[in-house]
Amino acid sequence: MFRVSCIQLCSSDNVEHNLKQTKRLIAKAVKQKSNFILTPEVSSKISLNKKKLLQTATTMEKDTYLNGIKDAAKKYKKWILIGSLILKISKTKLVNRSILINPRGKIKCYYDKIHMYDAKLSKKEKYFESKLFQSGNKIKITNLPWGKLGLSICYDLRFPGMYKKMSRRGAIFISIPSAFTETTGKKHWHTLLKARAIENFSYIFAPGQAGKHCNGRKTYGHSLIVSPDGQILKELGKKEGVITTTIYPKVVKNLRKTIPSVNFD
Repeated sequence: MFRVSCIQLCSSDNVEHNLKQTKRLIAKAVKQKSNFILTPEVSSKISLNKKKLLQTATTMEKDTYLNGIKDAAKKYKKWILIGSLILKISKTKLVNRSILINPRGKIKCYYDKIHMYDAKLSKKEKYFESKLFQSGNKIKITNLPWGKLGLSICYDLRFPGMYKKMSRRGAIFISIPSAFTETTGKKHWHTLLKARAIENFSYIFAPGQAGKHCNGRKTYGHSLIVSPDGQILKELGKKEGVITTTIYPKVVKNLRKTIPSVNFD
């Protein structure tokens, strides 16, 4: 068994401020004896302005937020997943990247968001991530000391086939860091996360952004940790904070043995 924490943020476009808040909540998770700590999507900066992002985004090597979290992982000797960062991979291309850092402060692996959130929720609320980011093309699974983790980001949640592939490849934990909109979060967030947990008999770790951000965007919050049978183990409301609980990997193995649906299409 081990302890996992999901951090909830209301990130702004100020990287230093967001890093300070994240470090404060990491320290809180450490006091709660967490072994694995996750932050939300776009932890370091929230913006939908591509021109501004291309001017300010950097590579992984130079990213201030990433380097700060690497230092924290090394200091506390903890596994930390940065839910995602906006990074520049060329003069004209950005990626939305989830990054796993080991207790030595080294990058274990990273995942680039595959599914772009292109949605028209209303005349006033529209999102076109494909105009901002280059989508990833590889499902990523990595080894933690307690079992395999499948990485995903926010809108990926709506594509169950992706998670079926993860579970078929042995993932027993799934990370879904998000900045789910207030509009759709009220209707779909809990149901989708519980469904992915039950379909795959996997633990779900879903840290979220919460509140009204500097650009006017409203995110739903309600960070969740969900058991493999769909039980909500921990939930946070709308404020910044951290939730922590104990995870029992054997629960996944027992459920998959009792109902072996993961083995079939």
